Amino acid sequence: MVEKAYRFRWYPNDDQKVLTNKTFGCKRHIYNRYLEKRSSAYKNDGYSLKLRECDKDMTKYKEETAWLKEVDSTALQAAIQDLDQAYQNFFSSQKKGDKKFGYPQPKSKHDNRQSYRSKNNGNTIRLEGECIRIPKLGLIRYAKSKEVQGRILNATISRVPNGKYYISLCCTDVEEEMIEKTGSVNRLAWTAHELRSCSSHVGIDLGLKDFATDSNGEKYENHKHYRENESKMKRAQRRLSRKPKGSSNRNKARIRLATIHETIKNRRMDDLHKLSHKTVKENDIICIEDLNVKGMKRNHKLSKSVSDVGWGEFARQLEYKCKWRGKTLVKIDRFYPSTQLCNECGFKNEALKGKEGLNIREWLCPNCGAMHDRDINAARNILKEGLRLYKESI
Repeated sequence: MVEKAYRFRWYPNDDQKVLTNKTFGCKRHIYNRYLEKRSSAYKNDGYSLKLRECDKDMTKYKEETAWLKEVDSTALQAAIQDLDQAYQNFFSSQKKGDKKFGYPQPKSKHDNRQSYRSKNNGNTIRLEGECIRIPKLGLIRYAKSKEVQGRILNATISRVPNGKYYISLCCTDVEEEMIEKTGSVNRLAWTAHELRSCSSHVGIDLGLKDFATDSNGEKYENHKHYRENESKMKRAQRRLSRKPKGSSNRNKARIRLATIHETIKNRRMDDLHKLSHKTVKENDIICIEDLNVKGMKRNHKLSKSVSDVGWGEFARQLEYKCKWRGKTLVKIDRFYPSTQLCNECGFKNEALKGKEGLNIREWLCPNCGAMHDRDINAARNILKEGLRLYKESI
């Protein structure tokens, strides 16, 4: 049993749109109000308000503020819970000494994406035919693309920059198909031939020329969705910049630009989901590199291409899909020289180092005479190292 989210586009009528937008505003107001109260309490008294104290104060505040009663009460409670979680993440990062989470910041009505979360109290969120019933909003028609399984915990309603509305249903007790182990998990003494022919274990080398190359010799194309649409985006951005602020034509131009961005995102996510699903379904152990994507983006010559390719999202999808299906994902150290080592004899080719080495796509091992494709060789080395790490962990 796992938790799973189902995301659908939905189509509210005009009255439902008005109430949804009001809920976005009320959620922002509550979040910003208690962010200010917690910050000022800490500055003045050296004490930060707790979640329970904020809940009690909000109950009194709602009695004094009539317009807060128009919207879903669980959305306002979720705003306070999100704020409390943001504080916990911040303090946790401070203890660890990293900068993953910063100090909570106020929410803005000008953010591109607006959302709120509604809790399912006593089956208040449920499916009724081709519609979803949401508290305060009533029945809303949605684009049903798959069957929803399990018990609905909550629903997140969101509006993206081009004005489309989406709903994400978080469900628990979902029965995920568990693929049986092939029995090859414990066979860790691999020969070079077995590494090439094995289908239940795979090493994946991520790159820019090809999105991914696996240890079985298969290469997956890097579609470069952003690059393909870059000229179209530039034209749309120029048209937007020429329109007077506040005009209806500017809003139309903004929606056209946002639609191009959404198309790029959807195509990229579709490719990543298909490849990650195929990889997890066909293999018991998956070995990948722990790439420093954030550091790579600092290189101004590669930043756009690294952002376009989506390595981080691919690794995230592999991780949670492996948990769903009971598979194993092994991340090897980012400094492991997978490209330079010969997967047959272990010889390290120093000529592949640095910028000059990037242009060498094939090389002959001077020690054993094996001919290597750069990416396939790296993928097989990643598989070897991943299996070694896995053996040490069990």
